[in-house]
Amino acid sequence: MNSAISALPGAVCQWLSEQDHLVAMGLEFLTEFPARNKAVPLRRPIVAVGMSSVNITDKFEENDNGVLERQEYCRTASLRLRLDIHVPFSEGGERCHEIFTRVLDVMTFSSDLEIRASGCREIRSQRDTDAFVLESWADVHAQFCPAESTGIDFKSFMYKELLCGSHINNRALHLDEADRAWMDNPTRTGTYLGNGATSRVINLGFRPRAVFASSIESAAVQVNTLQSWFGFAAGNFGSMGVEISASGFLVRSGGGFASGNMIPSMNEDGRMYMYLAFA
Repeated sequence: MNSAISALPGAVCQWLSEQDHLVAMGLEFLTEFPARNKAVPLRRPIVAVGMSSVNITDKFEENDNGVLERQEYCRTASLRLRLDIHVPFSEGGERCHEIFTRVLDVMTFSSDLEIRASGCREIRSQRDTDAFVLESWADVHAQFCPAESTGIDFKSFMYKELLCGSHINNRALHLDEADRAWMDNPTRTGTYLGNGATSRVINLGFRPRAVFASSIESAAVQVNTLQSWFGFAAGNFGSMGVEISASGFLVRSGGGFASGNMIPSMNEDGRMYMYLAFA
């Protein structure tokens, strides 16, 4: 566990240096220990990554009776990562805050670190390197279970299930890939040309949750001919002429599917139909 904690600044430094949009900002990342010399005067912004404090406590979980039990082989740690941002005088002090914001955004939203708080001090000037310096930090919460993590490479240790516990994997709090795909494209719209068959599957490539279908430029129902050119289906239920299928939806036409003398006409030859399907 101690070796994993001591490796955290180096791992974070390496990971940040591999983020293209941070590299494009002209940033250089290094660790505070072992110390590395900086150019005098400073020529480019530098973010020095270190650790200022570590607090390790026992881990407790509720049993089936609601009583907290100490987890013998697991510990909870609160770590404060230190991020010292050095910016040349020529780029101005506000550049420090810009870098701080960008770096913290990347660490919070693009990494597996569970960052619970962050902050910074006032900008000060450092004459020996002709640079502005902003001391900032990020408080990281981690769970360590030696039985699971002993001897493994730290990059693997940073996976969510080891470093962040169940927080990221909790679907009550976060979306999985299927949920994200659905949110990006929750509906499918389109048209089909009727071919006169009494029944036919309109293939969507997935089973929709619900679907509306209607003839284009015509009324939903023609009273004098007792024809219906509109249908709706959801789950295992549907109106006359439309039904959900495994790969899309089924449409029907003809007197054989009539209900109350009303005839579904959802695949009339030569008639154009439109649909709205919910994934």
